[in-house]
Amino acid sequence: MCGICGELRLDGREARLEVIAAMLPRLERRGPDHGGSHLDGPVALGHRRLAIIDLSERANQPMVDPDLGLTLVFNGAIYNYRELREELRELGYRFFTDGDSEVILKAYHAWGEGCVERLHGMFAFAIWHAHRKTLFLARDRLGIKPLYYSLDGRRLLFASNTQALLATREVDTTLDTEALHFQFTLHGVVPAPRTVLRGIRKLPPAHCVTLNLRGHWAERRYWSLPQVGWDRDTPADEWPERIEAALREAVRRRLEVADVPVGVLLSGGVDSSLLVALLAQEGVSDLHTYSIGFEDVGSERGSEFEYSDRVVARYPTLHRKFSIPNAEVLPRLPEAVDAMAEPMFGQDAVAFYLLAERVSQEIKVVQSGQGADEVFAGYFWYPRMAAERQGEPVDRFARHYFDRDHAEYLQMIAPAYQVGDVTRGYIARRLAEPGAAGFLDQVLRLDVTTLVVDDPVKRVDNMTMAWGLEARVPFLDHRLVEEAMAMPAELKLAQEGKAPLKTIARKYLPAEIIDRPKGYFPMPALKYVRGAFLDFMREVLESPAARARGLYNPDYLARLLAEPERHHTRLQGSKLWHLAVFEFWLQRHVDALAP
Repeated sequence: MCGICGELRLDGREARLEVIAAMLPRLERRGPDHGGSHLDGPVALGHRRLAIIDLSERANQPMVDPDLGLTLVFNGAIYNYRELREELRELGYRFFTDGDSEVILKAYHAWGEGCVERLHGMFAFAIWHAHRKTLFLARDRLGIKPLYYSLDGRRLLFASNTQALLATREVDTTLDTEALHFQFTLHGVVPAPRTVLRGIRKLPPAHCVTLNLRGHWAERRYWSLPQVGWDRDTPADEWPERIEAALREAVRRRLEVADVPVGVLLSGGVDSSLLVALLAQEGVSDLHTYSIGFEDVGSERGSEFEYSDRVVARYPTLHRKFSIPNAEVLPRLPEAVDAMAEPMFGQDAVAFYLLAERVSQEIKVVQSGQGADEVFAGYFWYPRMAAERQGEPVDRFARHYFDRDHAEYLQMIAPAYQVGDVTRGYIARRLAEPGAAGFLDQVLRLDVTTLVVDDPVKRVDNMTMAWGLEARVPFLDHRLVEEAMAMPAELKLAQEGKAPLKTIARKYLPAEIIDRPKGYFPMPALKYVRGAFLDFMREVLESPAARARGLYNPDYLARLLAEPERHHTRLQGSKLWHLAVFEFWLQRHVDALAP
């Protein structure tokens, strides 16, 4: 796991190492173990390394293979690199390292851009072909690893986060009005390739691109979900066995492909608890597990320690619990926002940031349960959507997911930033794509390929990598996802959601963990806003910077500030927090760079 960056000149000039030098400090926390750069005429590449596989200096990057004329910068982990390595050896390739990075280099030389179809893992990488003068960029199937870029007629800049691109001071920071609409209606999700800044884009998941010095951008999608919900021949009672086999393999691969210990972020829910159980089944006897909790707010619980404790009692792990008082949370909010490559509305972003800080002091790799709710229909809104019978698919989706309908968005946003209902049009098109057996299959396909990428997955990557902690997400193993998405969605809704996982879990976990109401990574102070947290948000939203920007309608803002606990989204988020964290992100990331 690492941070990557680079510049490719398209105007005949030599690339600039000083641009790389500007970006690398913004990537250092993603890769604290080593930093390097490489210049070759029109291209300059930079890398910050978190050493997980092949800890030797030979595996440092940028990785140059002069015999092949290739240079690589890579962020991620390839779980089948050993098998690919043997296949490439049989083709005559020789290796000077023992890790996965060099395997990507050789795989690209052997199979060209088709190498991405052979890679099993999470990745974002760039390969410079010195002979052809082309740059190849690729991102993994589920978008677990990020890849941002800025492209104009003079040059391409790319990096693992927007902070590095902004540090060059060469990026257009004008707000993208269509992206704003997505941000505030689709729960903080801005689908690729957009971001909220016009000058920064992101490579979509499951895409790769080759760019030459003439500026020709040849992009293709190399993977799509097979037909969703199509397998209606498999008996319902056979699905758990199929899912367990695929999940076991995903967990095993993410355990074995590391030259350092691997732990688990244990919330006490079914997903992370099942990971602990399966790792115990794999014979891991010294497993490190970590849980975090916060103060209660009213009736809203701030921790789920009672459940994680039960898992640890069943499978004795090396367990650590961290209790964070609200007095400590608020002063750390600016740091967490600084770690956000894009503005994030999920209240658990801060929780992950504070948890990752403590976990990183003991371990470098963890497995986490993100993706299980999207793949196996675990959220409360899925049965509500399924029960809807009125309107088009987009109407059934919007009634239970959109943070704000278009009419409310127009009340919220100042006239200068208003656009048409782009979110509704986008969701309607995505749901209507062929290959899904029914409405809920359409929804789960959208969730797995798009919404999960720019909400929980991005959040986990940003907040863990802010502390040089690698988070692996076995529930988003693409082979497991393919298997699970063939299962009809209605079968997943049994047992109040995630039926196959709960059936598997009954063999390994206490019933009270499986049958309790679904919990969420708790952060009550950002849901029920009061006291010092309300004062903080008011200060942000009434600051001179916010007034000068004029993003929000004053009447709408006044209503939220007057009664913040009465204004929640359909997904139970604070609307006031949304406005405050977005404005604060702009102040910390964009305004801070102004001359």
